[in-house]
Amino acid sequence: MSGNAPSTSAREKPKEEQTVTSSLKPPGTSQSRFQVDVVAEAAAASASAADKSKRHSSEKPPALSKPDRQPSEESKGRFRVVNFVDPSGVEIPADSAPDGVQSGDTIKSEGSLHSSTGGTHHYYYDTHTNTYYLRTFGHNTIDAVPNIDYYRQTVAPLGEKLIRPTLSELHDELDKEPFDEGFANGEELTPADEATATEAAESKGVVKFGWIKGVLVRCMLNIWGVMLFIRMTWIVGQAGIALSCLIVLMAMVVTTITGLSTSAIATNGFVRGGGAYYLISRSLGPEFGGSIGLIFAFANAVAVSMYVVGFAETVVELLSTIDAHMTDELNDIRIVGTLTIILLLGISVAGMEWEAKAQIFLLVILIGAIFNYFIGAFIPMEAKKPLGFFGYKADILIENMVPDFRDGETFFSVFAIFFPAATGILAGANISGDLTDPQSAIPKGTLLAILITGVVYLGVAFSAGGCILRDASGSSNDTITSQSMNCTDAACKLGYDFSSCKAAMNCKFGLHNDFQVMSEVSGFGPLITAGVFSATLSSALASLVSAPKVFQALCKDNIYPGLGVFAKGYGKNNEPLRGYVLTFFIGLAFILIADLNIIAPIISNFFLASYALINFSVFHASMANSPGWRPSFKYYNMWVSLAGAVLCCVVMFVINWWAALLTNVIVMALYIYVSYKKPDVNWGSSMQALTYHQALTHCLQLTGVEDHIKNFRPQCLLLIGYPNSRPALLNLVQAFTKNMGLMVCGHVRTFTRRPSFKDLANDQARYQRWLLKNKTKAFYTPVFAEDLRQGTQYLLQASGLGRLRPNTLVIGFKNNWRDGEMKDVETYINIIHDAFDFQYGAVILRLKEGLDISHIQDEFMSSQEKGAGMKDIVVSFDLSKESDGDSSKTSSRISTAQSSPIIHKEKKGPPVALSPADQRLLEASQQFQKKQGKGTVDVWWLFDDGGLTLLIPYLLINKKKWKDCKIRVFIGGKINRIDHDRRAMAALLSKFRIGFSDLTVLGDINTKPKKENIAAFEEMIEPYKLKEDDMEQEAAETLKAEEPWRITDNELELYRAKTNRQIRLNELLKEHSSTANLIVMSMPLARKGAVSSALYMSWLEALSKDLPPILLVRGNHQSVLTFYS
Repeated sequence: MSGNAPSTSAREKPKEEQTVTSSLKPPGTSQSRFQVDVVAEAAAASASAADKSKRHSSEKPPALSKPDRQPSEESKGRFRVVNFVDPSGVEIPADSAPDGVQSGDTIKSEGSLHSSTGGTHHYYYDTHTNTYYLRTFGHNTIDAVPNIDYYRQTVAPLGEKLIRPTLSELHDELDKEPFDEGFANGEELTPADEATATEAAESKGVVKFGWIKGVLVRCMLNIWGVMLFIRMTWIVGQAGIALSCLIVLMAMVVTTITGLSTSAIATNGFVRGGGAYYLISRSLGPEFGGSIGLIFAFANAVAVSMYVVGFAETVVELLSTIDAHMTDELNDIRIVGTLTIILLLGISVAGMEWEAKAQIFLLVILIGAIFNYFIGAFIPMEAKKPLGFFGYKADILIENMVPDFRDGETFFSVFAIFFPAATGILAGANISGDLTDPQSAIPKGTLLAILITGVVYLGVAFSAGGCILRDASGSSNDTITSQSMNCTDAACKLGYDFSSCKAAMNCKFGLHNDFQVMSEVSGFGPLITAGVFSATLSSALASLVSAPKVFQALCKDNIYPGLGVFAKGYGKNNEPLRGYVLTFFIGLAFILIADLNIIAPIISNFFLASYALINFSVFHASMANSPGWRPSFKYYNMWVSLAGAVLCCVVMFVINWWAALLTNVIVMALYIYVSYKKPDVNWGSSMQALTYHQALTHCLQLTGVEDHIKNFRPQCLLLIGYPNSRPALLNLVQAFTKNMGLMVCGHVRTFTRRPSFKDLANDQARYQRWLLKNKTKAFYTPVFAEDLRQGTQYLLQASGLGRLRPNTLVIGFKNNWRDGEMKDVETYINIIHDAFDFQYGAVILRLKEGLDISHIQDEFMSSQEKGAGMKDIVVSFDLSKESDGDSSKTSSRISTAQSSPIIHKEKKGPPVALSPADQRLLEASQQFQKKQGKGTVDVWWLFDDGGLTLLIPYLLINKKKWKDCKIRVFIGGKINRIDHDRRAMAALLSKFRIGFSDLTVLGDINTKPKKENIAAFEEMIEPYKLKEDDMEQEAAETLKAEEPWRITDNELELYRAKTNRQIRLNELLKEHSSTANLIVMSMPLARKGAVSSALYMSWLEALSKDLPPILLVRGNHQSVLTFYS
């Protein structure tokens, strides 16, 4: 069916809309659904209930259709209520409506249920047939009751996304087209998120895990690594029982705090796949998340090789006992390791379900091995006594309680060896996308795994220390003899003397010397070997699954361009097969090295860096005090999390200081890279929240402090219209306010009919993005007003916040003032008067070519094809590099403003033919974007306005583009005091610490200007004179009242000297400053009510015509410079 089928149907039957009985239910809906859409006709709302009943009983249900997303012209202007479905699923008969509830405003509607899979299913309902479920609180209204489906993100994987009625649909007049409000407060998903959600939503039969199988089992398997069986007893021998327990408890403190922090983040909203990367990136933003995500995925990939090599070494040792070597020991490890990782890859690629089954099998073996050890510890055997195992004895317990560090080991070196055993706590969180309920599973599974594994480690420490000696020879002949008079240790009390091998330091058994002591103590030795295999393989398998999952999530977010190829998933579980292959090759490369003693501490530091940032995320989010931070897991504390982050950093340096430094360097390098690239994502991170919190706090703090002259900075309100329409004005003001003061781009939009405030909001967002994209540090503030002056008054009064308020009004010179209506000149001059009334300074920029290039942009736009996507664009021109000198070919850029913050693309359209004047205008508009080179900024400081005329050029030449320019100062003086005036001004400038290359005192300012210039001025003002002498007094007064801008003869005579001064100053400017890069000059003032607008405008024209760029400046006569410290 065609896209406008609903509209066509409406045209054919304007009063006969098709309906179906309320028993028709949309497939798959189990709860009340509500959707707002546009209806085709108004007739249905006014049809009688009787007519509706007839149609209801006589018509057949229409075929379901999939219309086009955009409604046709006939469908605009009305709203409908759709898709109220009985949540109980019980069929409601059509005649169940009670009497008296059917009225003329009952709405019969066409339903549109937008599913998360992208389809649009249409159903038709007659709302009066089910009076209870088809009403809000029993009333006919399109206002909706709270529903979880309104809060889902677009195409969310957990259910249907419903769109609540917009404010416009509820509030606007019925003849207005509903406004597409889009998403509020960053609800929209990035394309990567939408792709992930869509894949998840479309998947059928997806394998999901609960908290035991998905988190608890994985964490326990990862934490119970090889360390439990082949290093824990050695740690007890070195550190003793007490310090060994302290080591385990210290590691548990770090992991428990991290587990609590992980739980807090995981319960602060829906968690998708990506584990540690997802948690950190959504909390701290893409900078930290992107850097940690990459090294965390790499650490997991290399950890695969670590565990596989541990497995291969054990296999090769077993083979060596029966003298079965393939080649040499090193190559045997490589061969076994390669075969093992290929097997693990096959299990992983087979799918998460197979991998989970393998993990359960390995866990059973592992738990069996642990119980096997503890059972064996209670069964002392005479044959095991020479090996140092005597069963639980108080003497052994006491002797092993204290440390006995050997071979240069210390407490911290032993701790560094143990801690990697505790780095498996994120194994469950890493597959967060495969969990049924991550918010519940991650806290329960992770914390319980830490507790269980910690208890087991402590149990092994006590057990081994209570029944096994530190040194034993393995010889049954080393019993107590008559020569053992000085034997006092625990072995002697138990009938053995191992002092000879201890003295020779060649004991082969005991806690210190035998890594396989647990196998010898256990009830069935081979089961311990199986436990070692299980521990290594399970950890390797968990890492082999974690690394691609984290890497896939990272690639989907497009943080690092070029890695998107690894974002693709396959199968019902969206398996990252490409990531598996990449992880396989990384792991294989390190397996072939077969010596991980150097890389191992780096891996541990990568994990610790992740833990530190997870803890810091919780502290940061709590500190930011964002309303969005409200985790359902309450057992956390921001200061404990901060302590955990510090502890993780300390442990990093304890384990290996150079590896810790390397880790920090890598994290910071990736952080700087991501910060520089500024990925197009908005996750509502705590960084944003804290930035807002700090900005608000500092703004409030500023309001409590009076302004000081030393801290004065020009804060400019720029009357610029659209920010891209007057680039020269924008660029020049940006030059002296960037990183220095506030710049507000004010835009007064006048209206003839009703104003469209929604369009205003759209423009505000669009042009603010344009400013950000062009690295212009300014705020765009549009207002609606009846005229330009009223709007400017609004801006002068309301712009800014607290102390961050404009103090200087900047406008462009009205070059074409003589071509338009004089009421516009009246408005222009009154705006300047208003600025002074509000105690603003005023600045006017004049370029002889003009400032406004909007008409050129309009021509460019009209030359482009009006295709889709061209409605929201911002055109800006750049002649800096691309221009080839051909005036008919202008390089242009088009910035689109869609849902993403900035989208910039080159678009080549047909060449726009420009007139020579427009070409000159375009070139002039770009002049302040370029580096100025060696030149001068001429400051004509004729009147003391507080120092603003001097401060602006000083700020300007301190900028990179203007640093080669020198300041030349011109002042007025008397012929007979030129030297005195020069010395006085030089002393003042020296005290202000403002450098200058030249200082000129003009003694001939009051000299009468040339006759031809006076004649030209008289000719210019002739059309604007009142000429009251040529008419009656009453007629003159009436004309003056109607046209207050007219110049009276009396006024002209009264200000003759001031007029001549402006003409004379223009002559002097041409004489002294015709080659300046910029002229900054004191603006002449006109007393309000005494000088007409035409005369004042003529003064400004006469003063500034035919000159290089000139800036007329007048401060508010409050000091902005001081020479006091």
